Amino acid sequence: MPKPRHQQISVADTPYYHLVSRCVRRAFLCGITETYNFEHRREWILERLTLLTQMFAIDIAAFALMSNHYHLVVRVDAAKAANWDAKEITDRWQLLFRLPVLVERYLSGGSSGEAENQVTETMIENWRARLCDISWFMRCLNEHIARRANFEDRCTGRFWEGRFKSQALLDDKALLTGMVYVDLNPIRAQMALTPESSDYTSIQQRLGKAIHCAFHGELLPFAGSCHQDNDQHHIPYHFIDYIELVDWTGRQIREDKRGAIDTSLPPILARLGISFDCWLQNCQQLETIFHQVIGPISSLKQFCQKLGQRWFHGQTACQRSFG
Repeated sequence: MPKPRHQQISVADTPYYHLVSRCVRRAFLCGITETYNFEHRREWILERLTLLTQMFAIDIAAFALMSNHYHLVVRVDAAKAANWDAKEITDRWQLLFRLPVLVERYLSGGSSGEAENQVTETMIENWRARLCDISWFMRCLNEHIARRANFEDRCTGRFWEGRFKSQALLDDKALLTGMVYVDLNPIRAQMALTPESSDYTSIQQRLGKAIHCAFHGELLPFAGSCHQDNDQHHIPYHFIDYIELVDWTGRQIREDKRGAIDTSLPPILARLGISFDCWLQNCQQLETIFHQVIGPISSLKQFCQKLGQRWFHGQTACQRSFG
């Protein structure tokens, strides 16, 4: 039996999560088949993500849109949502949903009494919770794409394989592991040779190499970014280090790559104390080695306790990789 989502996600313990959704039967419903070209559907996903990042208190740190699935690494900013007033919440909510008459009267100051105000305020608080909820974010993304694709195909039924998969990223090393894994997806699938030529990925977007349809929202910035505000959350590493890490990891994974690889450690690996063997294995098999949680064993135990779980699959992998 699949675990309820509240037993897999605890924003109080970590705001970062790796999310995956796959097309039904893993068919190329967002790519190119023998008879059809569905590449434009990946542009639909980018357009929807742009809207959802304007609406939700959820930032995107990394993404990769493949032919039959997509990956996201997101950060939930619950503190940001907690500071929104009623006007901010309703403005965001009505980007996708129509406001009830009760709410419109409340905002205009024309409500009929205290009872009506209480009902309206409860409704707005529910929207606040939803606007920093990963399940609602994914629902608004996947349902829209499924309906649009089914309309185009003149059919009904499932477009996505089932519930989206989520993995908690419990510390900075887990965050980097998830982001590199996502950004290298096209290279592992032999759809691209380099990160800068990997279409529909955050690494290509960050490098300014996206030529066709691009994500027009704001990706979560790295430390020291010119787009980073003092009060804005950021990925706690410099982008140049991340680029070197992605490129180095991609070279190790590519067995047909010519030439010798420099044996000197990239600075970021040396700082984090990650072994080459574990790092490469993690980036090659993130979804099979780990399950619902990624991070050091101490953080994993605290995460289990917070969710009322005795253990999670993948504890041995976490102990080996993160200590």
